[in-house]
Amino acid sequence: MGILYIVPTPVGNMEDMTMRAIRILKEADLVLAEDTRTSGNLLKHYGIQNHLMSYHKFNEHGVSAGIIERLKAGQTIALVSDAGTPGISDPGFLLSREAANAGVTVQTLPGATACIPAIVSSGLPCDRFCFEGFLPQKKGRKSYLESLRDEKRTMIFYESPYRVLKTLEQFTEVFGADRQVSVAREISKIHEESVRGTLEAVLAHFKENAPRGEFVIVLAGNNISKKLKKEEV
Repeated sequence: MGILYIVPTPVGNMEDMTMRAIRILKEADLVLAEDTRTSGNLLKHYGIQNHLMSYHKFNEHGVSAGIIERLKAGQTIALVSDAGTPGISDPGFLLSREAANAGVTVQTLPGATACIPAIVSSGLPCDRFCFEGFLPQKKGRKSYLESLRDEKRTMIFYESPYRVLKTLEQFTEVFGADRQVSVAREISKIHEESVRGTLEAVLAHFKENAPRGEFVIVLAGNNISKKLKKEEV
């Protein structure tokens, strides 16, 4: 049996690549990439010359069986996404599940992911949290948010710059204008910043400053908001 390695890649700063990740990508028989052009640039940056094969949400069901056969034949295969850890709002779950079911060893390397720096830097409780990833874009979006209204843990969401304002407006409607939030953008990049405060204040900020870059929204749980209100009284 071969080994399937899940290899995190930098979300911004190239220096966040680990030495072990570089070694695995060099030694693997095959590297599966969400976008071969993006991953090709990464491999070139580190002087890695290896065969790349496309593996993304549009073809993963069609190619996974063939990849599992390669692994069962003894090949070492590394999976990368465009940025961060595969499987976290990126392709990876299906292949990991099928490999594990086939008796193949699956090893995930520690490394870059956007959600952890965002919550640790937010000033909100990070001992217990729930990761919600990207919200439904249309159908079921509002009802999904309403199901989280009484969630007590800190919540983490990913969002594109084109929907940040809409999302913050909906958060304000569902969770209340005084719910605490931290919006992080461009994590590990030159223009990295976190905007913290109430939903009302942070929404006003991004109405005045057009959202740019990749965003992680960290929202306080319901119990934290109630606790802050009591302290203010």
